Amino acid sequence: MPGATTLPASELSSLFGAYLQAVCRRSAQALASCGYRALLVHSGSLLPVFEDDRTYPFEANAPFKVWTPLAEPDCFVYFQPDQIPVLVFNQPTNYWHKPPAPPEGYWTAYFDIRTCPDRESARAVLPPDLGTTAYLGEAFAELGSWGTAAKNPARLIRHLDFGRAVKSPYELACLREASRLGARGHLAAQRAFAAGESEFGIELAFLAACGLREQELPYNPIIALNESASVLHYQVLEKHAPAARHSLLIDAGAEFAGYASDITRTYSAGDGDFSALIARMHAMQHALCEGVRPGADWREVHLRAHRLTAQVLQEAEILTCSADEALAAGVTSVFLPHGIGHLLGLEVHDAGGFMRSPEGGDIPRPEGHPYLRLTRTLEEGFVVTMEPGIYFIDSLLQAAQADKRARLINWSRVKTLRKFGGIRIEDDLAVTATGCENLTREAFRAELSPT
Repeated sequence: MPGATTLPASELSSLFGAYLQAVCRRSAQALASCGYRALLVHSGSLLPVFEDDRTYPFEANAPFKVWTPLAEPDCFVYFQPDQIPVLVFNQPTNYWHKPPAPPEGYWTAYFDIRTCPDRESARAVLPPDLGTTAYLGEAFAELGSWGTAAKNPARLIRHLDFGRAVKSPYELACLREASRLGARGHLAAQRAFAAGESEFGIELAFLAACGLREQELPYNPIIALNESASVLHYQVLEKHAPAARHSLLIDAGAEFAGYASDITRTYSAGDGDFSALIARMHAMQHALCEGVRPGADWREVHLRAHRLTAQVLQEAEILTCSADEALAAGVTSVFLPHGIGHLLGLEVHDAGGFMRSPEGGDIPRPEGHPYLRLTRTLEEGFVVTMEPGIYFIDSLLQAAQADKRARLINWSRVKTLRKFGGIRIEDDLAVTATGCENLTREAFRAELSPT
């Protein structure tokens, strides 16, 4: 469910109503194209821990979040074109845990809400015949007896996912709120780093500022001090501060109404040389953001990032060769091994990043760049991340040192910079008619401006 917001409920309600109408139209078209008359979407079920009576933290399935910000297990949305969507709300009778409160808020007026204590009761309030209904979600024990026409039909899912890339005004409003919460958390994390906190202490400061539990975040924060910043998805969260502080890389986002922000910043503890390298990366990232507009081929954006990375490496004297020579030899991939960004929305790595069309076909990644998560041409309404980085990763450096790339790298410079781990700067960008709106920078400005 959404947390505190700066948006009036009336505005959210109006935006959501228009959004849901568009979802209904898109879903009706997809059902007709794929030969189904109705859609049944499951929020998901609690997953038990092996040989235990506990469950893992629950996260609603993205196809369910398309319809509603509700984040409770064993709920269903039933949609039949030209009818109001039905929300089957699961409110179990349970004295071990507090049952969820009935849905309320700006979005509930747009649903026929039916409350049930279990899945058996849920089936009873759905139409008796589901023989032309497509089901989306994980299979559960009794699903076979429900009589749905298909379970997770790939062609239908593709039709539904393709359209998710273009965000509506409602979705953009939610993404701005997620960015605002994320920026607030990042500023608190920066203060905690300056105060000498551990990785764990920095995470606590981030959570408190966002007003969210860890399980309410879109992903577990990456909070890496010193050389740990070289681990792209670092997950440890050391509870004791290191004896010497050199750097912080924090990749952490917040969530609002199911929509995610994905923000990364890197800070120096005071080293002027490393601070200058961070400044170069900010300038490079800004240049890449300026190239985001409708019609831009994201593969070209990624390849341009490598050209700019080569220039930064040369300017920082990490190379012993020209930027062009480094690019031709693949040296930039030693220092930038991941993709330049991805779609963002209900999922951090949102669906549909490679699709050529809703009917089929994927757009290939550029040769030599296997980790790029987006290959589509940008359209107005897309929301993407922009996240260039430079890292000093032992395994990649060792591989380069063992082949012809070794002569192109200034190894004494690498040795000096290894203790900092790496740099990543990441913003969330909404593609507009003439360029892009930087959701992240606007959120930081809003949080830093006097009230």
